Amino acid sequence: MGIEIYQLILLAVGLLIAGGITGLLAGLFGVGGGAVAVPILYELFTYLGVPEEVRMPLCIGTSLAIIIPTSIRSYRAHHARGAVDGSLLKLWAVPVVVGVIIGSIIARYAPADLFKIVFVLVAGVSAIRLLFGKDSWKIADNIPGKGVVRSIGLGIGVLSSLMGIGGGQLSNLFMTFYNRPIHQAVATSSGLGILISIPGAIGYVFAGWPRAAEFPDVVALQWPLAFGYVSVIGFLLFIPTSIYAAPIGVRLAHSLSKRKLEVSFGIFLMIICLRFLVSVFYG
Repeated sequence: MGIEIYQLILLAVGLLIAGGITGLLAGLFGVGGGAVAVPILYELFTYLGVPEEVRMPLCIGTSLAIIIPTSIRSYRAHHARGAVDGSLLKLWAVPVVVGVIIGSIIARYAPADLFKIVFVLVAGVSAIRLLFGKDSWKIADNIPGKGVVRSIGLGIGVLSSLMGIGGGQLSNLFMTFYNRPIHQAVATSSGLGILISIPGAIGYVFAGWPRAAEFPDVVALQWPLAFGYVSVIGFLLFIPTSIYAAPIGVRLAHSLSKRKLEVSFGIFLMIICLRFLVSVFYG
């Protein structure tokens, strides 16, 4: 019993620390923190014995809930510096939300490895662009027409809801390919996280609710410890330190050069890709 209590204390402390790292990276890279929260929660739920069939969507749903306050705090800090492209966010608002709803429906039926594969593909492309890309790697000097932008927003919504992220990797990739500076891309991405995380978390609640009845012995899926695919425990332990650390990340972002910010983000994404590739092939 003493050992179990000690392990639970270590777990709680670990989640609080992870929440701080999540908030720091949310502010630094303009991501909602899901790229950190998802793998950490995956290890947590593995430790708790959550079956593979529901483990990854439980991580993603919880991550989307965690992103809500983190993204709001990060967006407000970036907006105060005047770095957010509000016109682009307005174009993305409706299609992104529709995409998130579609992704949440897919999550109800998708196999566990689909979530990991989507995560690796999107994060891997982003990392290659950031680490090895050159200024000449761009599609055009200006953002395309409204129809294209809205279509991109739909895709960002679907993929983000299947990855448990706030859309930062995808929107950063899109904006930099169209010659937008990385600092503006990061700032705008923080606003996109709000559009994705709120409907995404709600969607995963509904997607996971019937699954809880299918796995009555999985405590982590049962009320009051969870709402569908959203873990209440994970949410509560991440929130305090992630909110506190987000503005620190914003200050770091604005103190770094363009290249340092790109390399840091790229290395971070490559580490996450390797982690999930190992999980897909070796369990």
